[in-house]
Amino acid sequence: MKKKLLAMVLAAATAMTMLAGCGGDDKVAGTKDNKEASADAGEKKEESKELDKVKVAYMPNYASLWVVTTAREKGFFEEEGIEVELTKFDDGPTEIAAMESGSMDVAYIGPGAHTLAIQGNVDVFCFQQLGDADCVMGLKSHGVNSLEDLKGKKVAYASGTSSETILLRALNSVGLTMDDIEPYNMEVTNMPSAMISGSIDACAPWSPNTKVITDELGDDAQIFVSNADFSDIAADPASWVCMPEYAEKNKDLLVRYTRALYKAMDFGAKEENFEEVAGYVADETKTDVETAMGQTTDGAWITSEELLKEVGDGTVAGYYEIQQKNFLDAGKIKEEVPVEDYVLFDIMEEAGK
Repeated sequence: MKKKLLAMVLAAATAMTMLAGCGGDDKVAGTKDNKEASADAGEKKEESKELDKVKVAYMPNYASLWVVTTAREKGFFEEEGIEVELTKFDDGPTEIAAMESGSMDVAYIGPGAHTLAIQGNVDVFCFQQLGDADCVMGLKSHGVNSLEDLKGKKVAYASGTSSETILLRALNSVGLTMDDIEPYNMEVTNMPSAMISGSIDACAPWSPNTKVITDELGDDAQIFVSNADFSDIAADPASWVCMPEYAEKNKDLLVRYTRALYKAMDFGAKEENFEEVAGYVADETKTDVETAMGQTTDGAWITSEELLKEVGDGTVAGYYEIQQKNFLDAGKIKEEVPVEDYVLFDIMEEAGK
């Protein structure tokens, strides 16, 4: 009887021990499972982290798009936690008006619209390149064979843009003024149809409108000058801008946006990558790669290293100073202001660190 009782006690003890052991294993397993579940949740949280959306205004040409489309397609914006939403505009002043209304956050502007930056409407947060996309051209069939022949002719230009800037320079170079011609203010995108129909004698377009005109009219459309012809007296910076209030509230975002642009510049400035970048531009503008490739000479494309060097040694500041002088001489602005008042060099420098 005692033996039987002892056996029952031992059996019960063994069962309790086994149950306790199993309970211990469950606790360890549960802890492990919880850790794995937490890790999975963390990964999902990281994956689902929302990107900062930036509404971007651009113009439909290679000079405007070579950097921003590359940054988007190569994933450089995403690497910086940014999602871009691109919207097409025809000119800088219209883009700036859209930012003033709050419908756009940042914009690429050509040289002409920098008058509004100088006047304090917007801040420049990244220099992109010097432009060579503008020109003055005339119709041989209308008796326009030189800049001198513009006298008394109907010449189309887009007020407040680089179109007006280069027209003023071209006229001045041969001793003419706007009073000597019949100036006709129109959107640059309307110039090809106006030239083709013969309703104007000459115009001051920018790329790709220039190519549309020459492709359609051939030798009848003659190009007399482009930005490069005035490189000894003029600098035509193209820049990224935003409202001053936006810059104050979103400095970190602008640094990250600029850093993504730098990565794209380093890729797109290499000639061996032109065709790939032209493909990105063509997709965005709904044109063909050949057309985009035809615009790869419209600017002096530089890398971030070159840009940062020129920021550091004052070259970039010099570009904006020369630009101001040209605007003053042309009567487009009333007074010169320190470049540092509207160009955010600290954003460019911090993005390069």
